[in-house]
Amino acid sequence: MFARIRRLLNQFFSKSRTINNKPLNKVSLIVIILIDIFILINVFAGLDDISRWYISPNKAYPCYSEWQDYQTKTTKDKDYEIVRLSFPDNPKYQLSFQQNYQQIEVGHLGKVSKTCLQYADYKDKINNPEKQQIVKTIAQKQTKISTFEQDNRTIQAQYDSTLLERIAGQGREQSINQVSAEKAKQTLEQNNRQISTLKQENSTLKNELLAKPESISFTAFLKDNNQFRQVDKGYQKASFWYPSIQLAFQSLFLLPLILIALSVHKFAQGRRYGLISLISWHLLVIFFIPLIVKIFEFLQIGAIFEFIFKIISILFGGLLFLINYVYILLIPIIGFGIIQFFQKFVFNAKVQAASRVQKSCCVNCAKKIRPLDTYCPHCGYYQYIECQNCHNLTYKHLSYCKHCGTSQDSSNL
Repeated sequence: MFARIRRLLNQFFSKSRTINNKPLNKVSLIVIILIDIFILINVFAGLDDISRWYISPNKAYPCYSEWQDYQTKTTKDKDYEIVRLSFPDNPKYQLSFQQNYQQIEVGHLGKVSKTCLQYADYKDKINNPEKQQIVKTIAQKQTKISTFEQDNRTIQAQYDSTLLERIAGQGREQSINQVSAEKAKQTLEQNNRQISTLKQENSTLKNELLAKPESISFTAFLKDNNQFRQVDKGYQKASFWYPSIQLAFQSLFLLPLILIALSVHKFAQGRRYGLISLISWHLLVIFFIPLIVKIFEFLQIGAIFEFIFKIISILFGGLLFLINYVYILLIPIIGFGIIQFFQKFVFNAKVQAASRVQKSCCVNCAKKIRPLDTYCPHCGYYQYIECQNCHNLTYKHLSYCKHCGTSQDSSNL
C-alpha cells in the first residue's frame, strides 16, 4: 500500500515539474509557481464573492438581532430604547429603514423577510421631526445629568477629603481642597435637585414619545410573540442551510473550471502538447485545493455538523466534546469511501487500460508507444502478462486474453 502511495506521489510531482518527461528549468518552474499563486488568489476571491451572492441569514432577517435583544431585555426603559433606535444619526442623508432593507436584495439572490420589512415600516412611521425633537431634548437633558453626576463625584471626593482634614485637626488655610465642607455639601444637594428634576422631565418626555400612536403600534408589534417566533424560526432555518447553500454556489464556481482543466489536460496528453499538459495539470490541482478546503469548512459548520451536534446534545447533554470523537471516526470513513469510489470507478486500472490500448498508449502512464513495445520508453512499465490458459502474452489489466479470449481477472490481481 505504501509503495503504491509513494508511486502516486512520485507521479504527481513528476507531472507537476516535467514537460514530456523532461524536467523544467528553474526559471520556468518559478514562472509556473507564480502563475499558480496568482490563479489561486483569484480563485479564492471568486469563491468569496460567489459565497456572498445568496443573502446571509443576518441580511435576510435584518430585524432579528434588534428584536431578539428587545425580547430578552428586562430593563425598565426597553420600550424607549427600541423606539429611540428608529431615529438615524444623520436623517438628512439616510434612506428609510424599509429602503435600506430592500436595498439588501439588489444584486443578490434571496429575499428579505416580509416581517422585517413590516418592522422597518413601523420604525419609519415613528421617525418624523416632532419625535426627533423629543429624542434630541432627552439626549440634551441626559448630557446635563451626566455632567452634574460627574461634578458630584468630584465634589464628593473633595468633601470626604475635607472631613478627614477636619478630623485630623488641620486648619482651613492648610487644606488642599478649593471648597469647604459646608460649601461642598450645599453644592451636592443643589446638583441632586437638578438631577432629580431633569430625570423627571426626561421621564415625562419618554412617556410622551411612547404614547404617540406610531410608538404604540410599534411596541404592540414587538410584543406579538407569534411574529417574533416566525422571524426566529426563519432565521434559525436560514442559518442551518446557509453553509450548504454557500458550498453549492462555491462548487458551481469550481466545477466548470475543474472540468475544463481536466478536458484540456487529457486532450494535451493525447496530442503530446507538453506545456499545455503541464499548465492544465497545475490548474487542475489549483482548482481542487479550494474545493477540498471548502468541503472541510462545510463539515465543521454545515448541516452535517448541526445534525451531529443536535444528536449528541439530545443523547449526551453537555458532553459536546464527543463531536470531535465522531469527526475523528467519521472523516477517515468518508475518506476511505472517496478513495474506493475513485479507485473503482474513476481511476479503475481496467477502464483506463482499455482506453489506452485502443490509443496505442502505455497502460500505466498513458504516453504514446509503438504497438510492439513491451516496455514503455517513458516510464519503463512492462505492458504484458502471460495468459494462464494459452501462455501467450496479453495486455495487463484487460479482462480477456487477446489470443484465446480466456478471462484474465485472476491473473491481473
